[in-house]
Amino acid sequence: MLDPVALAQSLIRCPSVTPAEAGALDLLQRELEGLGFTCHRLPFDGDGTERVDNLYARIGSTAPHFCFAGHTDVVPVGDAAHWTVDPFAGTIENGTLYGRGANDMKGAIAAFVAAAADYLKDRELQGSISLLITGDEEGVAINGTRKMLDWLKARGEVLDACVVGEPTNPRLFGEMIKIGRRGSLNAEITVIGAQGHVAYPHLSDNPIPRMLKILTALNERKLDDGTDHFDPSNLEVVSIDVGNTAANIIPAAVTARLNIRFNDRHTGASLIDWLREVCEMSGGAYELRPHISGESFLTAPGHLSDLVIHAVHDVTGVMPELSTTGGTSDARFIKDACPVLDFGLVGATMHKVDERASVADIQALTKVYRLVLERFFVK
Repeated sequence: MLDPVALAQSLIRCPSVTPAEAGALDLLQRELEGLGFTCHRLPFDGDGTERVDNLYARIGSTAPHFCFAGHTDVVPVGDAAHWTVDPFAGTIENGTLYGRGANDMKGAIAAFVAAAADYLKDRELQGSISLLITGDEEGVAINGTRKMLDWLKARGEVLDACVVGEPTNPRLFGEMIKIGRRGSLNAEITVIGAQGHVAYPHLSDNPIPRMLKILTALNERKLDDGTDHFDPSNLEVVSIDVGNTAANIIPAAVTARLNIRFNDRHTGASLIDWLREVCEMSGGAYELRPHISGESFLTAPGHLSDLVIHAVHDVTGVMPELSTTGGTSDARFIKDACPVLDFGLVGATMHKVDERASVADIQALTKVYRLVLERFFVK
């Protein structure tokens, strides 16, 4: 059996900080082609963004088609001097694998490749297995999964189910499966006034009071009470900037940035309309620059979630919770192609110094993925 821990170590040793490929996809391609997968490298660029390399690998040509999605890109390590190990060495100490990407999400990719290898070794596949691996999940997410899905659609390839290997467990392996995600909307609001001397306010237009009026109205509105599967939507103001270094000048403009994490009671478009309405009510000139990172979505509990729930329980004895908490993942794009959920390792140290994953958890995740494949293809 292919060793998932050794493969995870090799992937960690590729310093694939977004958008660098750094050999991670080359390594995966060699492993997958050795298992009989047909691999396609899919570099995309444009839209004013950096070029990103991606990998699509498939074995089989018929339905049903099970896809595993993930990303080899990782976030920067920060100050490497704060790490207790080399962040790209793949060090194992006391049963724990250390390194950037250990749980987010090179450990899960390695687990799935090992699970697929074990599943395929003694059988003729009745269907198709694929891996959709991007190098753009931790970046702007423009030249990765979204464009890969467009490429698949143009080829007439249909996915029947997908598991994304994001780290979904807060503390204990097996405790949580993500069956949906909140939407995310970023917005920048600039209120425009007229600069002037503070001693002559009638000759200027101070934009700050109008900005305070806007932010107060936004903050005071309760967006919703949540739903059966989602927490209440939440707006957070993350920055207010004037850029004024003088005490005797009324500024010409003030800019605020905010983020809304929203459930399926809203859409990005409906929230933008609301932001614009509040800005209009304040009076005066303003600019609104919104960006929707992803819409909320839910894969209703059913066949796919049942497969993963029972596989997790059989391997760990834990009955996982179905959740929609946390940030976004590339499942927000895949949900338009097929039922999708996220399940991976414990994410307590993702993006942190000394990111790490339990060796036992990587091995358990391999067993979970192996059971999911076995049961998915049962007629």
